Amino acid sequence: MRRRGADHRRPVRRKFPNALWLALCGFAILLFILVLRRANHRPISRSVYTKRSPRHERFTDGLNITDEMLSPDSLTRQLNDQISLAKGFLVIAKESNNLQFAWELGAQIRNSHVLVSNAALRRTPLTISESGTAVRDMALLLVQAQQLHYDSATMIMRLKAKIQGLEQKMSSTNEKSAKYGQIAAEEVPKSLFCLGVRLTGEWFRNAYLQRKLKGNRQTALKLKDNSLHHFCVFSDNILATSVVVNSTSLSSKNPEEIVFHLVTNEVNYAAMKAWFTMNTFGGVTVDVQKIEDFSWLNASYVPVLKQLQDSETQRYYFSDSGGDSRTLIKFRNPKYLSMLDHLRFYIPKVFPALKKVVFLDDDVVVQKDLSPLFSLNLNGNVNGAVETCMETFHRYHKYLNYSHPLIREHFDPDACGWAFGMNVFDLDEWRRRNVTGIYHYWQEKNVDRTLWKLGTLPPGLLTFNGLTQPLSPSWHVLGFGYTNIDPHLIEKGAVLHFNGNSKPWLKIGMEKYKPLWDRYVDYSHRLMHQCNVR
Repeated sequence: MRRRGADHRRPVRRKFPNALWLALCGFAILLFILVLRRANHRPISRSVYTKRSPRHERFTDGLNITDEMLSPDSLTRQLNDQISLAKGFLVIAKESNNLQFAWELGAQIRNSHVLVSNAALRRTPLTISESGTAVRDMALLLVQAQQLHYDSATMIMRLKAKIQGLEQKMSSTNEKSAKYGQIAAEEVPKSLFCLGVRLTGEWFRNAYLQRKLKGNRQTALKLKDNSLHHFCVFSDNILATSVVVNSTSLSSKNPEEIVFHLVTNEVNYAAMKAWFTMNTFGGVTVDVQKIEDFSWLNASYVPVLKQLQDSETQRYYFSDSGGDSRTLIKFRNPKYLSMLDHLRFYIPKVFPALKKVVFLDDDVVVQKDLSPLFSLNLNGNVNGAVETCMETFHRYHKYLNYSHPLIREHFDPDACGWAFGMNVFDLDEWRRRNVTGIYHYWQEKNVDRTLWKLGTLPPGLLTFNGLTQPLSPSWHVLGFGYTNIDPHLIEKGAVLHFNGNSKPWLKIGMEKYKPLWDRYVDYSHRLMHQCNVR
C-alpha cells in the first residue's frame, strides 16, 4: 500500500492544546466564584471593620469630633453605640445575677471608653488596626447577650422596674430629708439655750436690773405715744429678736423715736427682760411682755386654742399615727398652732392705744431707715405688704384648696399673694373693719384642715383679702433662708428676710448670707463668750 504525499496527508490531532484550554476555563470560573464570594462578604465586614482610605489613616490636625460622631462610617460612633447598648445589658445582667457576664461587659465597656477617649485627646479618628479587636469583642458580647434573651422588650421592662424602684427610694429619701431638715430647723442650739439660762439667772440675781426697768416712767409714756414709730415682734428667740432691734436702731436716722414692743412666753420672759435691760440700742425704747398675761387669750375667744382641745387635732399634730401618711411632715408641725405665731391677728387688742405699727418677724435684718413706712398712705387698707407673685413666689392657688367650694367661690386663684415678716398695719382701720372677726370666721371653717394645711399666711391671705396695699418690693426681700438672691436686691432691700429652714443662727444656715446677720450680733458680750455663741 502506497503512502500519500505530504501535501495530501490529514493533519494530526494534538490533545495537549485542548487540555490547556480546559484548565484555563476552569481557573477563570474559580476566580469568578472567589470574586463573587468576596463581594457578598464585603458589606458585613464593612459594618464591623470600616475600611478607611490612606487619607483618613494619617494624622489630622483639628479633627471635628462632632462630625466624627455623626459620620455613618466612623469607628468612634460604632464604639459609642456599642457602649450605650452594653450599658443597658450590664444592668440586666446584674439584675439577673449573671455576675460573670456583667464583669465581662464592664471590662469591655471600660476598654472601649479608653479607645474613644484616647482618640478624642489626640484628635485623630480611630483606625481598624487599633479598634478592630475591641469592636469585634464587644460585638460578640452583644450577640451573647441576645442569646441570653436580653432583648429589647426584656430590657425595657427591667429598666422600667429599675426606674420605679429608684423613684420610690428617692421619694423615701426626700421625705426623710424634709423630716430631718425640719427637726434641725426647730432645734434650739446649745449655745442659745445656755444664753437663755444665764440671762434668767442674771435677772433674778441682779436687783439693779429689776429696779432700772420699774423706775423708768418715761418708757411707759412712750409705749402709748402715737407720734413715735412703733414696731412689734412676737418671739421666743432672744438672740434673733436682739438682731432685729439692733439692726433697726443702727439703720435708723432717729433711733430715739423708735419703740419696740416684744411679746414672748413665760419660759423666756425673764431672759428677754434681762437682755434688753442690760443692753442699750442707740436710744431705742424696748418693752417686753409675756403672752400668758393676756387673759382674753383663751379657748372661748381664740379658735386655734379651741381647736387644740379637740382630740383629733391633738392626734394630727402630736401623734406619730395621726393624719394621712401621705401628708408632708411640715404640714403637721405643731409650731403652726403656736399662739406667738397667731398673735399677729390680735395686734389691736395687744396694743389698744396704738394707731399704726410695723410688724417684723424675728428672722429679719433691717438695713435701711424704716421711718418712711409710718407716713405711707394705705388708701383705706389695713395691711401694707410686699406682693410675692413674681418669679419663684406664689399666688393664692399655691396656698389654698380650690377644690373646696368656699375657697373657689370667694377667691381668685390667680390673685397675688403677699408676705408676712414686714407689714404696716393701720390699727384704726383694722378695728373699724373688725379684721380679727374675719380671721375667726375662716379659722373656724378650717377646723378639719380642708381650706389650707399649715401656717399663718393662708388665713392671712383670706383675712386681708381686699384690705392689702402693695408696697415697693425693695421694702421686703425674701428667700435668704432657702435660695439665692440677686445682689442688686440685697443692696437695695430695706428688710432682708431669712424665711425658710436655713436660719442664720443655725448650723444649717446659708453661709453666704450669714454675714448679713452676724454684723448685728455683739459676739464680744461676756455672756456670749460664756455660752460659746459664734
